[in-house]
Amino acid sequence: MLPLKKTFPIIVVLITLSLLGIIVIQVSWIRNAAILRKEQMEQRFLNVLMNVRDEMVRRQAPPIRFKMGGTALSKGADNSFTLERYELSNITVDVSDRFTTDEVEQLIDSILHKQKLDTDIDFGIVGRSSLSNDKIVVKLQSAHFSDHMNLANKDTLDYSIQSVPLVSSLDLLTDRTELLYIIFPNNNLSILRWLGWVIAGCVLFTLIIVTAFALTIRTLLNQKKLSEIKSDFINNMTHELKTPLATISLAIDAIGNHKVMDNKEKIQYFSGIIKEENKRMNKQVESILQSALLEKNEIGLNLQVLDVHEVIQHTVDNLQLQMASKNGRVELRLDAINPIIKADDVHFSNVIFNLLDNAIKYSKQHLEVMISTYNTRKSIVITISDNGIGMSRDTISRIFEKFYRAHTGNVHNVKGFGLGLSYVKAIVDAHKGKIKVDSALGKGSKFTLEFPQE
Repeated sequence: MLPLKKTFPIIVVLITLSLLGIIVIQVSWIRNAAILRKEQMEQRFLNVLMNVRDEMVRRQAPPIRFKMGGTALSKGADNSFTLERYELSNITVDVSDRFTTDEVEQLIDSILHKQKLDTDIDFGIVGRSSLSNDKIVVKLQSAHFSDHMNLANKDTLDYSIQSVPLVSSLDLLTDRTELLYIIFPNNNLSILRWLGWVIAGCVLFTLIIVTAFALTIRTLLNQKKLSEIKSDFINNMTHELKTPLATISLAIDAIGNHKVMDNKEKIQYFSGIIKEENKRMNKQVESILQSALLEKNEIGLNLQVLDVHEVIQHTVDNLQLQMASKNGRVELRLDAINPIIKADDVHFSNVIFNLLDNAIKYSKQHLEVMISTYNTRKSIVITISDNGIGMSRDTISRIFEKFYRAHTGNVHNVKGFGLGLSYVKAIVDAHKGKIKVDSALGKGSKFTLEFPQE
């Protein structure tokens, strides 16, 4: 089985390619559906055109004699059409001669209604002039036919044009055959509206896939971090337990030496070492078990009245030797007028101890620690700041996670399991308090605790 470090990039690449493939397929499908819908609309308009043609061809009424004028449609150099008036004296009877403009418009509206097409279209009937067979004549037309004809012939996206000959059979086509044109709008908005639910569904499910992808990546990253934390924890635990076990083993071997067996003082000395190392191991195991209780919220608090200043002073006194090893000093600014709170004596003392112990551990020589207190209206605030090595933003964001320590590989210059600050956070929360940290690499850290006062 491949480790997560190697499989993670492969998983990301495969999911990304799959997601891109799905998006490309969806876009292609929607585009093809839009094209198909447009072709269907064009086919419906063509059916309208054919039905209008059939109705006009079937009509056998006599020509309308008072239609004595016409319009010539001339094509210019820029492919635009202009209209020229002309006068007819002798009318050759064509299909258009049996209709008026209003009649054709009514016929088209009727067929549009039957086809359930709610749109306006323009029409024109074009044929040869009765005076000159070389001249194209617009015999009947709707109000905006010429304008929309120009737009359609310029290949704009707004209008499309279709035409059919006004004869009952293609075999009857002659030079005198008229052409019936209809110009209809390209209603892209209606196509989008028709595809709206499809597009909305595609977008919705794509967002779901992207969200699932993001959650998967986030989970994998968390697993990767947990794997690193687990590795560090195992290394630290092995180192922390190995040292006292080795010391106990050496002490037992020494007691077994016949030269030592007859010397009570040496036996007491080595027995004392075994006892101290045993206490050390018990304390380490206890800290791990205690973290499990904190996670389950099963730890009980024995609340009693405490003087915060006394606890701070007592803790500082107990850490004087460690401070001396770093040539350090502690400055106290205990300005809180009311330092009394209700808290668990043991756990509250451990909170202060752990924060000071961390300040000593993660510092260089000439350590300076300042502890200050002050009151707000309903609480007491404790700040512990130092000039230690500080923390990065990533470390600050995860500093209160259980077992988390700044990643240092297999270097064990700072002992511990990474439980101290997670314990501090749990105890502060249990006392309904607040804790925050401000830090910068190389500039030290500042922890601010706030506990409520009744």
